[in-house]
Amino acid sequence: MSTTEQTPTGVTLDVDRSDAAYRGWLKEAVRKVQADANRSADTHLLRFPLPEKWGIDLYLKDESTHPTGSLKHRLARSLFLYGLCNGWIRPGRPVIEASSGSTAVSEAYFAGLIGVPFIAVMPRTTSAEKCRLIEFHGGRCHFVDDSRKMYEESARLAVETGGHYMDQFTYAERATDWRGNNNIAESIFRQLRLERFPEPAWIVAAAGTGGTSATLARYVHYMQYDTRICVADPENSCFFEGWTTGDPDVTCDRGSRIEGIGRPRIEPSFVPGAIDRMMKVPDAASVAAVRALERAIGRKAGGSTGTGLWSALKIVAEMVAEGRRGSVVTLLCDPGDRYLDKYYSDVWLDEQGLDAAPYTAAIESLLKTGIWPC
Repeated sequence: MSTTEQTPTGVTLDVDRSDAAYRGWLKEAVRKVQADANRSADTHLLRFPLPEKWGIDLYLKDESTHPTGSLKHRLARSLFLYGLCNGWIRPGRPVIEASSGSTAVSEAYFAGLIGVPFIAVMPRTTSAEKCRLIEFHGGRCHFVDDSRKMYEESARLAVETGGHYMDQFTYAERATDWRGNNNIAESIFRQLRLERFPEPAWIVAAAGTGGTSATLARYVHYMQYDTRICVADPENSCFFEGWTTGDPDVTCDRGSRIEGIGRPRIEPSFVPGAIDRMMKVPDAASVAAVRALERAIGRKAGGSTGTGLWSALKIVAEMVAEGRRGSVVTLLCDPGDRYLDKYYSDVWLDEQGLDAAPYTAAIESLLKTGIWPC
């Protein structure tokens, strides 16, 4: 029997729910996406070296080892399953996403896996390496000059093409199974099981959609752990202000320089009531922290990793000052080779007017003395 229905972006579809060809395609698409998860091993939990006498362990959950190289691989898989099972993603019709890059890379991969076109709507300032990866996986980049226009341009393209606007900023928190099913929170606690402090005092996440912090916080509450969740927010982002003031309508007049996190509005997937603390992190501090990470463990990572690591180190300093023992976990979100022309470029820092030196000194002072400079 034929019925008429609308996608979330208002595209009208005349479909036959009993159509065997569509149901066969859907079953195969869901199988392929689930098989990707089954083929993938869990990501590593790396230790950031701290003085043994502190009695504090600092870990980074290394999400850069996913097939598409970032934390967003988990999200993209969940969003595709959500869109497929809701009947929003259709054979031959494009999937469109508003993204600063990493989610689009992962979604381009899954679109290619199930054989549908993919269009990434991104700021023109997105790193060249991310654009290359999107195209490598078969996607197409569609640029906007103002990052605040990504949402409406994505919705417009969905209507124009008859495709589906994935809308990670709305659906991230609901597409992920936060009670378990091998989500990032369950994975962290399982990997900490044999450590000396298996229940971390804090988990730190940076905010992009808000979906990761919502998953972490909900899982902690559901499992009745005492772990606290801190969200780190970069410059030119509204999450911190919205959380501290309780105003869901705050906006920013420019986009974040730290790709993958920070938003010019409070996104629907951000769940402020679930988290315990927020920190505002200067962009230069994010750069200093990500460079300190390379010196400490020999790994380059993206700027969002630096934002979370800076906040985690501040929490470590507080624990040292208070004589508390325990563990802290943050995320290594994606690899630094995507940002060699940004966070690892002194030329880019000069162009942006960023001075990382004072923040580098603060990190070095902490690691040497256990004291965080005021």
